[in-house]
Amino acid sequence: MATKLAAVLRRQLPNPFSGCLSDPYPSPPMIPRRLLWSMKKEPALEASLSRNRRWIVNNQIKNFLLRSPGHTATVRSLQKKLKSFDLQGRAINWLRKYPCCFDVLYSPDGGGEEEIFFTFSKRMAFLVEEEEAAMAASEPAMAQRLAKLLMLCRDRRLNVVKLNELKRGFGFPDDYLLRLVPKLPETFRVVNRTGRRNSMEIELVRWDPDLATSAVEAAAIERGTEPRFVCSLPDTWIKTRKKFDEFNEATPYVSPYSADNPETDKRAVGVIHEILSLSLWKKASIFKLEHFKKELGLPEKLNLLLLRHPCIFYVSNRYNIYTVVLREAYKGSELIEKDPLVVVKQKLGELMQEGLHEYNQRRHLANLEKKRKKGEISIRTKTEEDDENEEEALRLDSVEKREERKRFYKVLFDENP
Repeated sequence: MATKLAAVLRRQLPNPFSGCLSDPYPSPPMIPRRLLWSMKKEPALEASLSRNRRWIVNNQIKNFLLRSPGHTATVRSLQKKLKSFDLQGRAINWLRKYPCCFDVLYSPDGGGEEEIFFTFSKRMAFLVEEEEAAMAASEPAMAQRLAKLLMLCRDRRLNVVKLNELKRGFGFPDDYLLRLVPKLPETFRVVNRTGRRNSMEIELVRWDPDLATSAVEAAAIERGTEPRFVCSLPDTWIKTRKKFDEFNEATPYVSPYSADNPETDKRAVGVIHEILSLSLWKKASIFKLEHFKKELGLPEKLNLLLLRHPCIFYVSNRYNIYTVVLREAYKGSELIEKDPLVVVKQKLGELMQEGLHEYNQRRHLANLEKKRKKGEISIRTKTEEDDENEEEALRLDSVEKREERKRFYKVLFDENP
């Protein structure tokens, strides 16, 4: 009875996505909603979407320290920020989990009590400096990405509040308006026609024809062929590849920078392909992209457009976040071409993971010591037999190494191996 009632309610309740999806591409009535929003899972590309929440929190703490005088702050001030980082518990416990990243310092305050501070460890400080250097060196590339993004828009301008939703994906720092716009007044300007804070826009002043070449066109020039999309699925996907070939060859490729801007699927696919190509990780949230439908001339049901082209895009619902990935940009779960900013950020993630591993090892050893003291486990002492076994193992190891060296040099210097 309960199952039947639930089924009736599901049929009567409105679709939660109906506000952002409308009539041009009506949903097939008998297909479950989840099939309209995601593809068959591919482990390699799913792995590329992994989100390390610990890394995100540590990145927020890193940014908090960067805004603090001398890159040093009190643990009390961090404790007040924990809720905004979606964390609970004591801040000091979190910092101690990452000794590779943060140093905890004790110092008496004016009242005679100890005040606890924290700052970057030497290795973390080095990587933070490396990230800032990569950011400074990437400013020309950032300016190009921002200009191309504005060139894709119908009015050559974007709302700053909307653009902030995609800024991290494009590698823009928090202060990109102060960092880029004043240096390039001939390219960008910030306008506010209503005077309200949320209506501020960044506008393209000058169209640069040298930038009006999409990633598809650049690849075609390199190959010496006509521009066309590339299918990144295996040859065994015969029916899918056949549909893709029909789509690719039915009409010519439409540049997303073209002036006529025809409202066709091919242009919409080209726009999404270009946006993903401009992003650092070659992926983006579908819901965030939908905020730019008007500016970019995208269809109402963007998800259906993406699902119709599995040769080009991979759509996933990992972590309940609908994400589109550009297939051709990945080999397995790894990006084929990595921006210098991506390389530095991956180094930061590895350091944070190393810190957590070191903390877990220390805790494990401390727990073993406690159990030993309580008599729950015993430590076996070395016997003469153990010593003899170790000596024999070392001797055999030395013999094997000598034989390996002989074989190596024989192959190296023998003219007829």
